[in-house]
Amino acid sequence: MTLGNLSGQSNRSLLLVHGRDFKPAAEVYMDLSVAALRAGIARDFPEQLGGFDAINKHLAYYGDLNADILNARGNTYDVDLDIGDRRNALGVLEAFALRKHFGIRYYDQLPGKSALPEFVAGVIAPVLGSIGLSVSLLGKVAPDFAAYFDSGQDFAERARKRVRSALCDLLDRDERILLIAHGTGSVIAYDVLWELSHDSELKARYGDNKIELWMTLGSPLGDRAIRRHLHGAHEKSASKFPSNVIAWHNVAAEDDYICHDNTLADDFRPMLKQRIVSAVHDYQVFNLAVRYGRSNPHSSVGYYIHPRASKIIADWLASDNSMSPPKYTF
Repeated sequence: MTLGNLSGQSNRSLLLVHGRDFKPAAEVYMDLSVAALRAGIARDFPEQLGGFDAINKHLAYYGDLNADILNARGNTYDVDLDIGDRRNALGVLEAFALRKHFGIRYYDQLPGKSALPEFVAGVIAPVLGSIGLSVSLLGKVAPDFAAYFDSGQDFAERARKRVRSALCDLLDRDERILLIAHGTGSVIAYDVLWELSHDSELKARYGDNKIELWMTLGSPLGDRAIRRHLHGAHEKSASKFPSNVIAWHNVAAEDDYICHDNTLADDFRPMLKQRIVSAVHDYQVFNLAVRYGRSNPHSSVGYYIHPRASKIIADWLASDNSMSPPKYTF
C-alpha cells in the first residue's frame, strides 16, 4: 500500500500525528501505520474492514524537523535498519490471531521487559518537576521534544503549523475526523486544538468545528510539568482547554514511561464540568511490540495494532452504518 492510494471514497478522515525521535519518510511511516491499524481491524472487526479502507487517511508529518534537532546534537539514524525493524515488529504482531493474546501472559514473556524507565518517570520526574527541573531533564533524553518547549527555537511553531495545516484542510472540507496522536505528538495536537478553539483569528473560522473522536496513544499529557507548558495552562477556566473535541479516548501501555501518568480523565475533568467535551476515557493495555530485540511498550506499531485501538476505531466506523433517523412532521 502506498501513500498515493491511502484515501478512499468517504466523508470521513483519519489524521495521524506521530511522536518524537527519528522517523522514516512520511510515505513509509504512513504505510506501516495504516498496515498496523488495518491488521487490527481485520483481526477483531472484519465486518468493518471495508469501512476502514474507504475512509481518507492523512499524516501530519514533522519528522524532518525532529531530525534537524537530533542531528544537531550529534545523533545518528540508520533509516534502513529502522524501517526493517518496524516491519519485523509488525510482522510478529500480525501473527497474534486473537485479541486475548495481547494480555499480560504474553507481555510477561517479552525479551528485555523492564519497568525501570517507567519507575524513573513516575517517581523521579514529578519530584524534579516540582522544583522546575523536569523539562531540563527532558532535554537530556529527548532533545527534540525539549525543543518544543524552548521559546528560543522555532521548532514548536513549525511543528504546530504542520499539524494545524493538515487538520484545517480536513475541517475546510467538512470531514468527520478521527484524530490519532502518538506519544509527544499528542502535546502538539492538543496545542493546535486549543489554538483553533481560542486564538482570535483561528476561532473566527474554525471555532464551531468539532473533531468527532480524538485518540491519544502513550501520551505524556498526564504529566504535571508538561501540562504547565500547554497552551491555555495559565488562562481562566473558560479559555483553559480546547472546546472542539466531542470524545477523547486515551490508551496507555504498561511500562510506557512516556505516559507514566497513564490517566487523563482526572487531569482534564474540568472539560467535562464545563461541558466542552462529551467523554474522556482511559484504557490501560499491554503493548507487545519488540524493537531491536527488546520490549518497547511505547512503540507506535504496538499501539496501532492493539485490540483497544481497533475497538475504538471500529465503533467509530460502525456509527456510520446506523439507519437514517425517521422524519417527523409537526
